[in-house]
Amino acid sequence: MIKRLGVLLFALALVAAACGDDSGDTDTTTATTAGGGTDTTATTSGGGDGDGDGGGDAGQGGGTLAAVQARGVLNCGVSTGAVAFTELQPDGSATGIDADYCRAVAAAVLGDANAVVFFPTTAAERFDVLKAGQVDVLFRNTTWTASRDTDVGMDFGPTTYYDGQGLMGPSDRFTASSGPSDVDGAILCTNAGTTTEKNIREWAALGGASINLETVENFSEAMDAFIAGRCDLVTTDASGLVGEKVSRELSGEIAVDEWVVFPQSPISKEPLGPAYRQNDSEWADVIDWTVYSTFIAFEKGLNSSNADAMRAAAGTDDGDPEIGRMFGDASPEIMAALGLPADAFYQVITQVGSYDEIFDANLNPVGLFRQNGLNDLWTAGGLIYAPPFR
Repeated sequence: MIKRLGVLLFALALVAAACGDDSGDTDTTTATTAGGGTDTTATTSGGGDGDGDGGGDAGQGGGTLAAVQARGVLNCGVSTGAVAFTELQPDGSATGIDADYCRAVAAAVLGDANAVVFFPTTAAERFDVLKAGQVDVLFRNTTWTASRDTDVGMDFGPTTYYDGQGLMGPSDRFTASSGPSDVDGAILCTNAGTTTEKNIREWAALGGASINLETVENFSEAMDAFIAGRCDLVTTDASGLVGEKVSRELSGEIAVDEWVVFPQSPISKEPLGPAYRQNDSEWADVIDWTVYSTFIAFEKGLNSSNADAMRAAAGTDDGDPEIGRMFGDASPEIMAALGLPADAFYQVITQVGSYDEIFDANLNPVGLFRQNGLNDLWTAGGLIYAPPFR
């Protein structure tokens, strides 16, 4: 996988409205490109109407695909910071599984995985920023729910990480088997504008526990409050908690096993994946099949190292014809119908990688593994499955 060099927009003032807020207020976002670039100003509309038209240049001249191709860069909405999902670097680049999927879309659409502007958004503002056309797609550890799919006005692509909510607290007070009765009266911190808030209230109420929930704008603030002792527990997707725990253990900030993640069974279902504006089926197809191409590669044992050899073999009696179709060498009409270059998915795999490459590179270092879990192939008992490319 090549070096990540995507340009990062640092948001200094973003939309203040919460998810799904129908307010018509208008906020101005001033952002500076990393590396001393020129300041640019973009205006976003508070609520949006969820009709898919968006704002900015999205939806003009043929939809989002045409807008991105004309612009020559993908505007990708990401987290302000989530270990192993989106980690913003001092040089303006971004790493993590979500950042890599932004790069995969750029590789498919523009032929260059580095033609990405990473736009950090908080959980509360992410959907408004997307509906306003300020970003083309969200890869921002976002859960697919019924209300977001309907009332909020989002469409969702294939799940890239199957997660579930958990809690994290000091191991001298809690264990992996702790439950609602153990958190009765506790102060819990999390970030606003997430499914986390409703999930934890329901879980505690069903277990007969009374909790005090404190919400902040960014999860990093929730972690700061937890570390400072202002919260007894912190709660979010279990993957985020494990990432925070392991990364801080590796850095020596905390002792190994000083914190514990619980309960053993997740509090909720949290399918995380891309979100995009409604009523732009062409762009939806591009996002969906970019993700599916990485799933198919995983299933075929295809990766960035052997892509050329397997592509060459695809045209022989011993090769896999589906690889030939996916790489545009056979049935090029499929790629033409997608509005993409014939070799779009070849660029995805060679420049970014297969699903297992992307997952392992970003998540294994923080103790998250796909083997024998929901994030493994369907043939191995997991949920990673793609429709046939034909």
